[in-house]
Amino acid sequence: MESEKYKMSALEGIVVAIQSVIERIVTVFGTLFTWIFKLRKIFMALPVLYAAMELAKRNLEELPEVVGFDIQSTGEFAQMVSRDTAVYGPFALTVLCVVLMLMSRKTIYPWLISIFTLVLPLLIWVLNAGLF
Repeated sequence: MESEKYKMSALEGIVVAIQSVIERIVTVFGTLFTWIFKLRKIFMALPVLYAAMELAKRNLEELPEVVGFDIQSTGEFAQMVSRDTAVYGPFALTVLCVVLMLMSRKTIYPWLISIFTLVLPLLIWVLNAGLF
């Protein structure tokens, strides 16, 4: 009788130890998830800012001194601006969208808008890098 009681108490001790390990794991994952959720805006903003900087760097190197916008049917541009304006304008727009995302209560809408602003440097590069 006593050996069965000892076996039960040993089994209960193992179960309690396993439960405490599982509770610690759940606590660690809960804390990790909480911090990721609190820092989600930063995690979302970093890739957008990195892509914007890379696109700006590439456009500074590859675009001509004078950049054209609004291509007409004759193949000429209706507007001409300097390379710096064509590079730093879309970059500033992307940074502004990211700042608005960081200040906003909602995260996903300003983040998507900042993703769409990354198309501007690509379009400027395609229009002016001689691909047409």
